[in-house]
Amino acid sequence: MKPQAEYMPTVQALVQCYQAFEAYSAADIRAQGLTPPQFDIVATLGNTAGMTATELGEKTLITKGTLTGVVDRLVDHGWVERVAHDSDRRCQIIRLTPAGETLFARIFPAHMAHLGACFAGTSAAEHKRVQTALRVLKQAFSKEAT
Repeated sequence: MKPQAEYMPTVQALVQCYQAFEAYSAADIRAQGLTPPQFDIVATLGNTAGMTATELGEKTLITKGTLTGVVDRLVDHGWVERVAHDSDRRCQIIRLTPAGETLFARIFPAHMAHLGACFAGTSAAEHKRVQTALRVLKQAFSKEAT
């Protein structure tokens, strides 16, 4: 195991980067009238035929306990709906309604443009370097979790 002094600055930089990203992203999402979990669900369901709650939970950053309440609020807004699963009557498919598709088409590209502004002037080589470093960290954490 490496001495704590070696990796602590990396942990701090990772946490600070995540916090800065989250604050920047969340402010834009809130300005568009959604909470970050609502945006996460709408963005995940966009361009799909829908998915089960289990699949949605696996693809989003939302915990299972929170997912139901967020989906309920999106249903109340008329942006998502629950429909019977074709082959398994025990579960439902959560999907965007036509109003939800319209919302997705408006907010997702706008939010990606908002995030993209932070990457202006970053070269393709720099993106590759950062992506590689992040994958290495992800693999290290994934190995330790198992």
